[in-house]
Amino acid sequence: MRLPIRSRAAKGLLRPDRQQAGGSMAKAIGLSVALFALWLTLSGFFKPFLLMLGVLSCLLTLYLAFRMKLLDDEAVPIQLRPALLLYWGWLGGEIFKSAMAVSKIILAREMALQQQLIAVPVTQKTDMGHVIFANSITLTPGTVTVETRPGLFLVHALTESAADADGFAEMGRRVAEIEAR
Repeated sequence: MRLPIRSRAAKGLLRPDRQQAGGSMAKAIGLSVALFALWLTLSGFFKPFLLMLGVLSCLLTLYLAFRMKLLDDEAVPIQLRPALLLYWGWLGGEIFKSAMAVSKIILAREMALQQQLIAVPVTQKTDMGHVIFANSITLTPGTVTVETRPGLFLVHALTESAADADGFAEMGRRVAEIEAR
């Protein structure tokens, strides 16, 4: 026997949908702001007509994402914002230091390569945390995440110093902090 919609609403059974709608609205706003910021950065146009076209293209993209049911925590991770910005700053410094080390090896008369594959333990609990950690390893010059398995990544390191377990542990800890916030 079906209950009429009014009786379900009166009993408060529709509240979770309202909460999801609020979260979905926050994700939609976050995605639209991010899309417009990206559009503005890549185009560099500040003329009113072109700004209007940029807003319209972002709204169309947002509409399509909504229709495709893509506004979830994985697609629009608004919970990661503040901590992720700090992490990007730290990661940028690590990428620079690693790039300098790899450049020294490449420019040396005899390249001192000590390539190795190492298993890096993964402590992140979400798929987003795994992706951030694996991509951070790959973005750092001299290391590439080759394979992912439950609980560990297989990483190719160009040198012995790039295969430093403490460096991977620090990176993993920082990514886990982003996840926790």
